[in-house]
Amino acid sequence: MDTSLIATYVFLAIAAFSAGAINSVAGGGTFLSFPALLAAGVPPVTANASNAVALWPGSLAAAWAFRSELMRFRKALPLLTLLAFLGGVAGGLLLLATSNAAFANLIPWLLLMATVLFAFSTHLSALVIRLRKPAAEADAGPGKRQVGGGGLLCQLVVSIYGGFFGAGMGILMLAALAIQGFDDVHEINALKNWLSAVIYSVAVVTFVLADAVSWPHTTVMVVTGTLGGYLGGRIARRIPARWLRRSIVALGSLLTLAYFYKSGLN
Repeated sequence: MDTSLIATYVFLAIAAFSAGAINSVAGGGTFLSFPALLAAGVPPVTANASNAVALWPGSLAAAWAFRSELMRFRKALPLLTLLAFLGGVAGGLLLLATSNAAFANLIPWLLLMATVLFAFSTHLSALVIRLRKPAAEADAGPGKRQVGGGGLLCQLVVSIYGGFFGAGMGILMLAALAIQGFDDVHEINALKNWLSAVIYSVAVVTFVLADAVSWPHTTVMVVTGTLGGYLGGRIARRIPARWLRRSIVALGSLLTLAYFYKSGLN
């Protein structure tokens, strides 16, 4: 095999591993894996499709790593999963009707909104809790964590965004859940990983049926992306919630700055 080709596959493997790990913690891995595919010479549309397929198992692996936390939401999970699926479909259809230029201009503002919401979610959730019945969360036992109507609407909107593009989707999900009053970062991380996997599933089915995937590149990335997602999820569970929250805000800030900079160059 040609040396340059081997180097390309190694480069993609590392990028996918890193993206899977980042997605399991806070989201944003697309900003590593998608540019890596473009750098490898994969056409943009095929790169987008291949990236979605490559990172999809990593989201499932990360959700599995957080399965004990995820089960605390098992009563609300079916409805949230349905909303994620429907939102993913709607977002995909919306993308087909939107110009690339219009969407590119929206990205930095969406990321800025998500990062600010998450950074101040502790204060916002305190206000939400005061407006709810005191026993709503305090008496919630295993499997009884509830997501209110506002939370369901937020998750539908985020799911539409995820189907629309997906970059920064994890940060938006974390922000939407945190504002609902869930202060356990590991719990909302578990939900985020599962719902992201559902939204990715919609894209995967669409792209595979359309034969828009570069399988040689994708196969390498699926393996390392899945490993990164699982190990990232395992490691994230051991990180103190305070530091995990700070890392999420820092990542969101970096992504926001990067996209504002990129938007300014265009």
